[in-house]
Order: sequence, then structure tokens, then C-alpha cells
Amino acid sequence: MSRVTARRRMRRISPAGEVQRPDTLAVEEPLEIRIGGQSLMVTMRTPGNDIDLVHGFLLSEGMIGDADEIAAARYCAGTDDEGRNTYNVLDLTLRNPVPVPTRSFLTTGACGLCGKTALDEVRTRTRFPLPAEGPVVDTRALATMPDTLRGRQSVFDATGGIHAAGLFTADGAALAVREDIGRHNAVDKVIGWALRENLIPAHDLVLIVSGRASFELVQKAVMAGIPMLGAVSAPSSLAVDLAAESGLTLVGFLRGETMNVYSRPERVRLESEAAAQLV
Repeated sequence: MSRVTARRRMRRISPAGEVQRPDTLAVEEPLEIRIGGQSLMVTMRTPGNDIDLVHGFLLSEGMIGDADEIAAARYCAGTDDEGRNTYNVLDLTLRNPVPVPTRSFLTTGACGLCGKTALDEVRTRTRFPLPAEGPVVDTRALATMPDTLRGRQSVFDATGGIHAAGLFTADGAALAVREDIGRHNAVDKVIGWALRENLIPAHDLVLIVSGRASFELVQKAVMAGIPMLGAVSAPSSLAVDLAAESGLTLVGFLRGETMNVYSRPERVRLESEAAAQLV
């Protein structure tokens, strides 16, 4: 399997002068996903946890709803210039074969849809509608999650150029953290892990991402039945609209004890409210 980091020489310029030395970079390579030998898509990703990635992607696209629907997954023979297997082609066998879509995927084609059409398509395709209630998370626990996520980003520590996603319990315990050059792939990897661990629908879990909250990340959370998504950075307008339409709690600018709650705020409990319940 390819490494997740690579070394390249560079020229570093600073007020102190310049020096030439190797730099550590996050690896970016294509992964072709095939269904029964037929090409489904190619995504640029950081190698590693590819099985989780394809499980999460197929769930997000509504093609599977259970890990058992994938009968087998194998890397196809493919070599680089030195004859080494690239592990960049993954062929899946489904227990109940479905036609390979020829349309643009929702996760990559949402910008070509009007807002209402995009919202309706996600809402009608999910197998796991979000619960009316869902978990209530204390702000203190929510505030710890980005730091916990950051503390487990080993590839980011080495490269400074990779995204992360993590699944957490309502009290702040991290169940799984994955890194990838693409934020959508990082989310697919943790959702795929949860699917293989029989945790989907994840009605009691919280998804935390290291960057912004885009439409496609909210869509993936909704498709997996995850009722709360927290992002370190800003959400987009369509992400907020989809969260509100789907009943997902969307938290942005989650940094320390400050946060913006854009939808379903009743799932976020202030520390003072939690303390009052103990009196």
C-alpha cells in the first residue's frame, strides 16, 4: 500500500535567508472504484482506509444501506513504472447487483442543481431519516471534540495539508478519526468505518470535521443518520438549508467555548443548563 506521506525537495525562503531541504507532503493519488468490473468513479484521495472510503461513499450515494450488501472488495492488478502494485483500483462485488449510475453523483454534482432540487433529492433518498429528538450534547463536551480530533491528526502534524473527520459519542469520546487530502473522503472513511461496525444509522453520534461544512458533508451525515455535525470553520448557505430541512443540528465555527448553532439548537445544551439539572 502506498504511503500517506512523501518527501520532496524544496527551497525555503525566510527573512533569515534560504535553505534547500526535503519537505513532507500528504500523498494524493487516484482511486478508481469499480462495481462488478465496471468503472463507477475516480476520486483523488490519500491512500489508506480505502475499504472504509468506498463503504461510506456508496452509503452516501444511496447505493447500499448495510455493509453486508458488499460481498467482496479486491484491489485490481495495476503497477507503477517500477512494477509495484499501486493499489489504486478497487473492484466491488455487490450481493444484489445494481446498474452502475451514468449520472453525476449528488456529492459532486450538487452545484449543478438548484437549491430546492438538491434538498429534495437528499431527503427522498436517505434510508435513515433523522430522529425527531436525537442526542443532547453539552457545550462543554462539544467544545472538546475539535481538540480531540486535532490531537489524532498525525498526518496533519507531519504535512500541514490534510483534512480530518471524527465520530464522537455525545459525551465527547472519539470512536474513529480519519484523515484525507479531501474533506469529503475523510467523512466517507469514518462513515464507512461506522457502517462496517454496524453503527449505522448513527442516531446517537456526532460528526466533527476539521474545516468548513459544505452541502456535501451535511448530505453525507444525513444519509448516514447522523443527527449532529460540527465544523471548525463556516457552513455554506445550502448546507444550513439542508440541515434545517433534514432535522440535523449544524454547528459552525466550533472553536473552544464559542460556536454558532445554525439549526435544531435544542440538541445543544448550555453548561449552565446541564448544571441546573443536577441540582
